Amino acid sequence: MRRAAVGNLRQHINFISISVRRISTNSSNSKRMAAATTIADLERISADRLKDLVLAQAQQEIEDPNSGSKVAIVDVRDDDHTGGHIKSSLHFPSGSLDATMPTLLRQLADKDTVVFHCALSQQRGPSAALRYLREREAQEAQQAQRQQAKGEAKGAGDGNAEAELKVKQQKVYVLDRGFVGWQEVYGPDERLTEGWRKELWEEGS
Repeated sequence: MRRAAVGNLRQHINFISISVRRISTNSSNSKRMAAATTIADLERISADRLKDLVLAQAQQEIEDPNSGSKVAIVDVRDDDHTGGHIKSSLHFPSGSLDATMPTLLRQLADKDTVVFHCALSQQRGPSAALRYLREREAQEAQQAQRQQAKGEAKGAGDGNAEAELKVKQQKVYVLDRGFVGWQEVYGPDERLTEGWRKELWEEGS
């Protein structure tokens, strides 16, 4: 009887310990959502630094074709998406982000680094990056809640609940000076820019 009582007590203590950890996880998620990202929090990346990332990614894909791209560049220009674009960038016009955000979230889920830009990265690029971050934060919170409910349904003895709550971390940037600044330096470089039309940029200068 004494052994059974001790065993029950240990199970009870273990249950309380796991419950406290889950409450702590929920609290952290709530605090993260409360301290939502703002425009001022967005990090900028220079064209020179992005160039290094693009070339490094291209080299990695040559050496290991199955490695998969870990860097994504999201171009949110609208009708002004002319005269060239950064090589391998994704085009998600800012005017249709309401409809395409779920697709964007899925496509970027496995990326380590995401860079947003528009023409000058003064309004549309930062706004798109901010919206993406907030949507991703909301998605993470929902995932945490689902995993918590799943863990509770399985019972207190499930030690995988905390591991399941981990979400891939990403670095999200806005390209400084946007595509206008990029093409001034790297427009002619076919390793970095596709569809560049020099005459269009000369006419606009």
